[in-house]
Amino acid sequence: MSSIEHSVDVQVPISVAYNQWTQFETFPEFMEGVESVRQLTDTRAAWLAEIAGVKREFETEITEQHPDERVAWHSLGTPKHAGVVTFHRLDDISTRVMLQMEYDPEGFVETAGDWLQLVRMRVQGDLRRFKDYIESRDGESGAWRGEVPRPNAPGRDVAPHTREPGTAPLSGTGYPQSPPSDA
Repeated sequence: MSSIEHSVDVQVPISVAYNQWTQFETFPEFMEGVESVRQLTDTRAAWLAEIAGVKREFETEITEQHPDERVAWHSLGTPKHAGVVTFHRLDDISTRVMLQMEYDPEGFVETAGDWLQLVRMRVQGDLRRFKDYIESRDGESGAWRGEVPRPNAPGRDVAPHTREPGTAPLSGTGYPQSPPSDA
């Protein structure tokens, strides 16, 4: 497994940065190689991305989420990756967004790309583009302020709330059904 940790300071309040990050379907607007993200439920998303020149379709699941604090996820199947994005209030109008991620490169091309630090450079670029994206707007494009408790928290076995495709509720609760992740 390879690890990446990178942060960026954005000149927006913590709730604006967090709210925008919960709008996964906007990720292609600032994430290189991400062609589409489709929200399946409050805690699951289907991705179409190009990784090291190879198109990949995969699903991710939110394993923990707390408004204005953190969003943790892991992939279901391959490519294997997991991580957490945390939000740190610097002052009333600025926030540090920190991404920590682990991934398992597959095959020669992805392993070579990892060795050359291409994934690390892509993540750094994605966070810079997120900064430009959120700072150039009048506010967030939507928000999901639901809670997803830690994997070992009581109530984790409750079925997830299904989100209608293309909608982003302002509040709600979703609980993943998968086994816990280390993310």
